[in-house]
Amino acid sequence: MISSSLPTVALVGRTNVGKSTLFNRLLEEQKALVSAKAGTTRDWKEGICLWRGKYIRVIDTGGLDVELKDEIEKGTVTQAQRAMQQADLILFVVDLQTDPLPQDSELAKQLRDQKKAVLVVGNKAESASQRASVEETQWRLAGLPTPLAVSAVRGTGVGDLLDLVYERLENIGKPPGDNPEIDACHIAVIGKPNVGKSSLLNALIGEERFITSSISHTTREPNDTLIEHDGKRYVFIDTAGLRKKNKVKKTGGLEAASVDRTERAMRQADVILFVLDAIEPIGTQERTLAGLLKETKAGVIFVVNKWDLVKDKTTYTINEYKKEIASSIPFLRWTPILFISAKTGQRASTIFAEIEKVQKNRRRQLTEQEIKDFLQDALIKRHPIRGKGPKAPKILWMKQIDVSPPRFHLIIKAKRANALSPTYVRFLENQLRQKFNFEGSPVKIHVKTAPSVSK
Repeated sequence: MISSSLPTVALVGRTNVGKSTLFNRLLEEQKALVSAKAGTTRDWKEGICLWRGKYIRVIDTGGLDVELKDEIEKGTVTQAQRAMQQADLILFVVDLQTDPLPQDSELAKQLRDQKKAVLVVGNKAESASQRASVEETQWRLAGLPTPLAVSAVRGTGVGDLLDLVYERLENIGKPPGDNPEIDACHIAVIGKPNVGKSSLLNALIGEERFITSSISHTTREPNDTLIEHDGKRYVFIDTAGLRKKNKVKKTGGLEAASVDRTERAMRQADVILFVLDAIEPIGTQERTLAGLLKETKAGVIFVVNKWDLVKDKTTYTINEYKKEIASSIPFLRWTPILFISAKTGQRASTIFAEIEKVQKNRRRQLTEQEIKDFLQDALIKRHPIRGKGPKAPKILWMKQIDVSPPRFHLIIKAKRANALSPTYVRFLENQLRQKFNFEGSPVKIHVKTAPSVSK
């Protein structure tokens, strides 16, 4: 179920009035893509706003004046309407650099009829004359309150806006609260375009929270959603599909920016769900995306979607697909694989249990005795292999220095760390995985020479 522990504020309005810029300003981070291109925002985005020691949930929505030409635009309006239904307070954003448009008046009437608490925000008030214009009668839209002038770009008036928002929420019995994300597990959902990432998230959340479409690159930017499942909190991040570089160049800066944000979301995640298409072979795009995970600190789970479309499935079918993944992306052999259908919901709920297993493995802390016994057994199985140097170094000891993910120092008697072959380090990692359960978690072994241990 969706977490509702915080009061919810939704930003609504027509396209290009600066809703996403204001959203970023309220959250004090660049969470939403901002562009002069109308309709940049599609799915709603949400985040947590901190003001005077308390938190609120803020939702940014797409423009409500789109033409409904295709399923994406229809989905944008549906998402905005759903956000308004969930909101405790609506911020109706208008552009003070233009006169009110018919769309503004129409939206004002809709908001008035919803019987929700509404504040009107006059954005783009960069000059004194623009700030003063809120008193003009033309901005008395459908009997809604006089706009509060702000400049989302400069930050002018935003503090006054937040004071008013928090006061209004208190008055309607929805006081701001504490941060619900403190103990939440952050999950990034990645994959090439059209593998069903948004459909998967809708299945996990239990509502049509993300726009799904056959049109490639429907999701333009990482999109956070906080949910609760079995008493545990998760922040799911739906990311834009990473396409081939030549295609990204052709579509320009907007998609390039979304790719940068997707990569950043992957770096910030605790666990990554790598979604694959069951009816398409693993190709260059999947391998390129997997390459970004070589140095990841996050746990990884392969989610093979559209399994319902595979005909005449047997255990052999599953084993062959697992072999294909292992041969195509060999450096992620430690990753568990789930076979699901986001469309039908088949086995989608098993993802939560798998996330918890992977998180437990990422946090696994071995005792000194366990590591000592492990190293003794490993040295008996295979002696150290010489790297760059005249002979193989002596391994002195090993210790765990961190969790999430597990990191180890391997101490050798040598002048340089490269005196030990990387092949032997990989052998030790494989032995660690065989003896202890680190499935789904990276394991990092850093070779150190005895004099450098304290560095």
